[in-house]
Amino acid sequence: MMSHTAELSEDTVRSTLAKVRTPEGVALSVSPALAGVVVTSGKVYLSINIDPAQARAWEDVRIAAENAVKALPGVASALVTLTAERKQAPAPAAAAHNHGHGHAHGGAPAPRGIAVPGVASIIAVASGKGGVGKSTTSINLALALRDLGLKVGLLDADIYGPSVPRLTGVAQKPETTADGKTMLPLENFGLQLMSIGFLVEEDTPMIWRGPMVMSAISQMLKDVKWGPLDVLVVDMPPGTGDAQLTMAQQVNLAGAVIVSTPQDLALIDARRGVAMFERVNVPILGVVENMSHFICPHCGGRSDIFGHGGAHAEADKMGVPFLGEIPLHMRIREMSDAGLPILVSDPDSPQADAYRHVATGVKAALDRATAQSRQAPRIVIE
Repeated sequence: MMSHTAELSEDTVRSTLAKVRTPEGVALSVSPALAGVVVTSGKVYLSINIDPAQARAWEDVRIAAENAVKALPGVASALVTLTAERKQAPAPAAAAHNHGHGHAHGGAPAPRGIAVPGVASIIAVASGKGGVGKSTTSINLALALRDLGLKVGLLDADIYGPSVPRLTGVAQKPETTADGKTMLPLENFGLQLMSIGFLVEEDTPMIWRGPMVMSAISQMLKDVKWGPLDVLVVDMPPGTGDAQLTMAQQVNLAGAVIVSTPQDLALIDARRGVAMFERVNVPILGVVENMSHFICPHCGGRSDIFGHGGAHAEADKMGVPFLGEIPLHMRIREMSDAGLPILVSDPDSPQADAYRHVATGVKAALDRATAQSRQAPRIVIE
């Protein structure tokens, strides 16, 4: 049977959505709630931005929109998600200056946002800028936490540049549960895995606005059958823009790991990353100095290409834990490109040990943050 994918377009999808009515009786195609429509290779992605209080009423609209789009010729799959942007009261001035509450050793943050069934703790691996090796750090941190005896998952939330398919050598599409409503994570190396890269072709440009990005991340958190997991590591998008801030606000993060390289420009951006998480009261589990020094593959000599120790000094200055140094080593790059991370390909190497050292610090900080969140409130009698 001949495919009609070539006929599928955004206009076709919007015409179909004209038949779907919002709770107010307006055609979804002209409703301001329709945040975006993306059509790529027979796959359709829709984001509907709503008031959280209206979520129940809009769920019927979401289902109707998904069914209508799926019925179109040439549609291989349709993903329709509700994005509820929460309005948050500004933090009091005194709280904004109380940096201790943002750290793993400070006060426990108040519960907030999405809690994922089957997942005990969610940690974000973030960077203030791209190009610092955040994704390579994420996969090896997840594997190192696995080596510490934890059940671990890895969510690739870097929508614009998903790396987990390449880093893990996994290319197949996720399956769904019998009712078709929940995706099953893929598995490799003893990790549960999910990435937008499993759903679209590797060279597909992701030209999505902020609400659609958060909607896709939200769906990969809530509509995936995770668990049981001790830790879900989230490889965050680089930077400190709306997508990252919304993620930090709406997801119940147990803490964040900040990745930086030693040079001054990267450290400035790392500082912004720490400040962003502190502002929304997410504990900082620590800072990692990636590409800390170069090890020559021929002579074994060391060169501090980007300087050395800058991230450690910056962590001390900000009063957050320093988790360790990861060298710039050819073997880490080669094995990452081959889909065999260093903890899989060379588990006994010094490079693998460096990631395990970082993971030990992350686990200790996570345990402290978890213990604080379980403490009984102190009773004050006046």
